Amino acid sequence: MEPRAPCPAAIPSTERKFHVLVGVTGSVAALKLPLLVSKLLDIPGMWMRRSDPVLHIDLRRWADLLLVAPLDANTLGKVASGICDNLLTCVIRAWDLSKPLLFCPAMNTAMWEHPLTAQQVGQLKAFGYMEIPCVSKKLVCGDQGLGAMAEVETIVDKVKEVLFQRGGI
Repeated sequence: MEPRAPCPAAIPSTERKFHVLVGVTGSVAALKLPLLVSKLLDIPGMWMRRSDPVLHIDLRRWADLLLVAPLDANTLGKVASGICDNLLTCVIRAWDLSKPLLFCPAMNTAMWEHPLTAQQVGQLKAFGYMEIPCVSKKLVCGDQGLGAMAEVETIVDKVKEVLFQRGGI
């Protein structure tokens, strides 16, 4: 029988590095977050270095291509406005513009036809992002019209095309 690595709980806390994920919701109690984080950082072994990973930056560096499928109206508006309030929008905001970003809009026909949508899609294209256009069909809500995400095969074919052009496949 081979020796086992010690249980992490048995390692003295001064040697062990802790990973604490803090989830925060929209409650007014979130006002206490700076104090909470400050106190958590006082625990020996907590994150304290600049060299520790930053997930949205690590993901940006790791990926050769970013595909956002589906891209809903809410996130479309956020990205077009530069809002980065979740992991996906942070990755997009930090995206290396020399790498391809493809997006597949998907929303109700009434939302798709709203004048803001065309402006926001135009803004994403101005950033150099590539649209894989939505299609017309009967939507889940029962409406018929544009707004459905492109078919999976269409999306996969476009990803292959872009990767091939970049020498990836």
